[in-house]
Amino acid sequence: MKSNSIHSKRISIASLLVALGIIYGDIGTSPLYVLKAIVGSREINARLVEGGISCIFWTLVFQTTIKYIWLTLKADNDGEGGIFSLYALVRRYGKGLAILTILGATTLLADGIITPPISVASAVEGLEAIFPQIPTVPIVILIISLLFFFQRFGTQKVGISFGPVMMLWFSMLLILGAIQVIAHPSILGALNPVYAYDLLVNYPHGFWLLGAVFLCTTGAEALYSDLGHCGRKNIRITWAFVKTCLVINYMGQAAWVLNQGQPFLADRNPFFEIMPSWFLLGGIFIATAATIIASQALISGSYTLISEAVNLNFWPRVTIRQPSNLKGQIYIPSVNIILWVGCVLMVLYFKRSAHMEAAYGFSITIAMMMTTILLTYFLRFKLKWNRWLVLGLLVCFFLIEGSFFIANVAKIKERWMFLFFELFIFMTMYIWYTARKVSNRMVKFVDLGRYTEKLVELSEDDKIPKFSTHLVYLTKANSRHQVEEKIIRSIFSKKPKRADVYWFLHVHRTEEPYSLDYHVSELVDDKVIKVNIHVGFRIQPKTELYFKKIVQQLVINKELKLHIRPDGSTKYNPEPDFKFVVLEKFLSIENEFTIKEGMLLNAYFMLKGLGLSDEKAFGLERSDVIVEEVPLVYQPISAIELNRII
Repeated sequence: MKSNSIHSKRISIASLLVALGIIYGDIGTSPLYVLKAIVGSREINARLVEGGISCIFWTLVFQTTIKYIWLTLKADNDGEGGIFSLYALVRRYGKGLAILTILGATTLLADGIITPPISVASAVEGLEAIFPQIPTVPIVILIISLLFFFQRFGTQKVGISFGPVMMLWFSMLLILGAIQVIAHPSILGALNPVYAYDLLVNYPHGFWLLGAVFLCTTGAEALYSDLGHCGRKNIRITWAFVKTCLVINYMGQAAWVLNQGQPFLADRNPFFEIMPSWFLLGGIFIATAATIIASQALISGSYTLISEAVNLNFWPRVTIRQPSNLKGQIYIPSVNIILWVGCVLMVLYFKRSAHMEAAYGFSITIAMMMTTILLTYFLRFKLKWNRWLVLGLLVCFFLIEGSFFIANVAKIKERWMFLFFELFIFMTMYIWYTARKVSNRMVKFVDLGRYTEKLVELSEDDKIPKFSTHLVYLTKANSRHQVEEKIIRSIFSKKPKRADVYWFLHVHRTEEPYSLDYHVSELVDDKVIKVNIHVGFRIQPKTELYFKKIVQQLVINKELKLHIRPDGSTKYNPEPDFKFVVLEKFLSIENEFTIKEGMLLNAYFMLKGLGLSDEKAFGLERSDVIVEEVPLVYQPISAIELNRII
């Protein structure tokens, strides 16, 4: 629906605050650990510190400002953003884009497990400057556990405070950094890209410092994912403020590092060191609040990502709830548990934020590279940009992101155990997407017109017991004239299903996020009716409610003569007599598979068994549903030798 997109483009103080609260949690809390990660245990010198600041600044310019703020935000899918929205826009223009999308989505979900622990741990560890012996690990686990526990209640009430808190956070970054920059203005010269070049080329092993530099832009992907919440203009306007605050704070930290008089940091965090001692406790509290907001944004983003994956057939159907009346806010219990367990294990394994930094960044570089490829398809085929300009942009960003990726590959040894989680996510998406395509290829469609006379004859045959007044079949056929062959067999074979009206209902997932409309085709007057419902990929379907609403509108409008025929209700029961039939596939024993096919389809049906049933996924009341199991024969056994013994 267009209203969401239009509303998101309005600019006001309130909308700008919302953008601050939702969009910039991840990238906005990066100053907690980026410069500390660059310097690490290395000896402090001007080439290291000034080169690090120069790399940070130009990374924010190229990756965040040019790629995401200017280019990627152009890929507006009816007001919505994110890798699945981008895929929905370009999937018709290239083969293999689904695999790239799966890879990008997998690594984005992985980011949802790494970011909360590193952000919260970095903030809580600031307490060690006041209480040196305080155990930070239990505090971090407690904060993260409470955050995940309260997801089931929604964030509508506390969400209104996110904007003001983040405004306070960025103002604090600006003021603390500006104090140091004013005291040591020579640090401004570090913005010269020559310093970045000098660090990467001349500093010993300087190229590998890109793994730490990359941490400054890890939240850039969220800018695009949250496009639908805030709108392009609100994001671009607030980014000017946010980027200024970030750069000033980074330079302030660098100025302090160069002038603090010690040759090594020795576990000190420049972010907290530039705070006056009287403000330290308050600063830690604000930092903790900001990291909680950053974590909340990533958790909510993970819910949205899985929801879109389900609706675009990349993920098994799972329970999705709406904990509040806020549009678009959802809660997925299974994802909540996976993320919580992953975050707690991260904290227990790494313990310190410094150790987490060594494992952070690998996943999100892959996500960014996948977005770059999809973006070039959008610029070339949707916006019709010159192919050489698009190719130039692709080469430019692949050089930058490829360099970051190579530098982050070195972190694999620190995060090898995390690869199992990413492999699990990737294989789940790949199996579900690929096996569904195989399953769908086996579906045979027939022309419904060939069976209309027989349907009318069955409907009027009093010798056959009436199965239902209104018999509704869910069909995958887009065409108004077609249904699956198995539906025809279900109606006529064994015990024929006699009904007064035969409905064939198709739910079509659209590329627009919030579309919701329908079309009715009457193949036989008042007897055989096809209904196509078009549902956006961000809407959770409630098929039975939609169908009954459609029938109600047809009756009110006196269409299809439904208003003058009995609906199956009686004086004992005023409800219309609707019966929905869902045809559920199972893997037939008649199949003869290759090893690859067998593993793929068996894994698919195993995942299908773990997920939601079709009636729940489509929003059907169990009391109104008949589930019929239909064998899937993919590769029938061709050679059976039976010897008769006489």
